[in-house]
Amino acid sequence: MTEKKPWHGVNLATTLPINPDFSVNYDAYAEHIRFTTDNGVTGIIPNGSLGEYQTLTEDERKQVYLTAVEASPEGVAVIPGVGAYGALESVRLTEHAAEHGAPAVMLLPPNAYRASDEEVVDHYRRVAAVGLPILAYNNPIDTKIDLRPELLARLFDEDLIVSVKEFSGDVRNAYAIRELAPGLDISIGSDDVVLELGINGALGWVAGYPNAIPASTVELYNLSTSGDPASWAKAHEMYRDLHPLLRWDSKTWFVQAIKLSQEVAGVAPAGITTRPPRLPLPDEVRTRIIADTEAVLAKGYR
Repeated sequence: MTEKKPWHGVNLATTLPINPDFSVNYDAYAEHIRFTTDNGVTGIIPNGSLGEYQTLTEDERKQVYLTAVEASPEGVAVIPGVGAYGALESVRLTEHAAEHGAPAVMLLPPNAYRASDEEVVDHYRRVAAVGLPILAYNNPIDTKIDLRPELLARLFDEDLIVSVKEFSGDVRNAYAIRELAPGLDISIGSDDVVLELGINGALGWVAGYPNAIPASTVELYNLSTSGDPASWAKAHEMYRDLHPLLRWDSKTWFVQAIKLSQEVAGVAPAGITTRPPRLPLPDEVRTRIIADTEAVLAKGYR
């Protein structure tokens, strides 16, 4: 049996409640963490893409992390995202996390421009020198840098990373990663490949839609990663029902979409918005997300 690590299980990439004046609602954030962990989420990842980290100041990011630590019950890992345009900022955020007991951090490659492989490796070396385990975050869609299986293997062989959040959407990557870096833990990185990567042995899920329907999505993950064909059949049934909603996690509007689904599900305070440059959803997109969320709720998913 695989030893349970802090980055295993359902690690929620938390949305961040933003008030109409664009300030952070830390109290609502703490309450959201309590709600989702009460409903099965096993870990919290603040300051990821869903947490709009790019729009936060360094001090705000540190406060978001500390709020998550304080609000999380005992036994729930809090693994902050430390991605930044500059490696030095990522190092400072990682040092802050280490000072406050973080078991690991999640790190994007440098994304101010299309960095070379050598620059990517150097970025991870600088952050790894702080001494915390690193979950690499592969998001070539948004960062324009692809942590290809062979590059991940290089990072792993140098002991710079322990896991990867695989957000490429290409489920074939999981097979190549296992061949090139068999000891590297794979986390499901996008909600609409939970079943495919779950049955292929993923050990974690850096998750989006458990922000809105935590109990059902945690059940889906547990069934998908069970290794039991009978459970896979149940997972497949749930997956078909949930997939129209889960695929919003891979769309341009994923932050607004998940926040809207939280509102429709009644698990977010009224008036929560996003920070610029994100704007309110176009009416037709908003209508579709509401309909997809209501359809899932009508089937009893929560």
